[in-house]
Amino acid sequence: MAEFKLPTNSIVRQNGKHFAAPAGSGTTRRFKIYRYDPDSGENPRIDSFDIDIDSCGPMVLDAIIKIKSEMDSTLTFRRSCREGICGSCAMNIDGTNGLACTTAIADIEGDVTIYPLPHQPVIKDLVSDLTNFYAQYASIEPWLKSDTPAPPDRERLQSPEDRDLIDGAYECILCACCSTSCPSYWWNPDRYLGPAALLASYRWLVDSRDDATGERLDDLEDPFKLYRCHTIMNCTQACPKGLNPARAIAETKKMLVKRRL
Repeated sequence: MAEFKLPTNSIVRQNGKHFAAPAGSGTTRRFKIYRYDPDSGENPRIDSFDIDIDSCGPMVLDAIIKIKSEMDSTLTFRRSCREGICGSCAMNIDGTNGLACTTAIADIEGDVTIYPLPHQPVIKDLVSDLTNFYAQYASIEPWLKSDTPAPPDRERLQSPEDRDLIDGAYECILCACCSTSCPSYWWNPDRYLGPAALLASYRWLVDSRDDATGERLDDLEDPFKLYRCHTIMNCTQACPKGLNPARAIAETKKMLVKRRL
């Protein structure tokens, strides 16, 4: 994994507020959390919270919810399903991008450090601005394009072999862990689509029901959209769903090469 980089507004004071565990607490763990409030006019800081693990759920998200509920109600973060399905609670935990709801506190040694996803503008605390990320996803037009009308009485059929081709691509939950862990995306976020969008693009390139393969490949024939990938593999390592965006990107490049032959 490449060295962690701070979010884009990042002169961070390490000596922020400290919140001690209540008297009589059992086993405690310290959580060091990035704090930034644009309305305050202050630089970002790191606050530390001592959590009674014996009265907390096992996941990092449980600890963050406990902090907000019992220690500092101003702490801001995204969360929703708590099941690793929605991707809302993606953040940088112990130097690695992941989902707070599926990251076990017990798997982290020492203090638990939590930052927002790196190299994105920060709206507040652990909430990154993913406007550009979602716009790039929309740009690949992630929907079925077909020249033939849908059958009136059934779904569009595929062979089992054709259906197998989209396994490992359709499961993406758009958490942005992969793209925000990619140095190529850090360097060219305005022009390189990033691993998540390119994985979504590949999902439609290999779908036998889609008739726009040529059009989709034409749109990727660009020095930056696809080819800024240097196969660093951070995306694959960071994916909390175990997907392999780097492979999808490599396969897309092969499709472009074969089309030229």
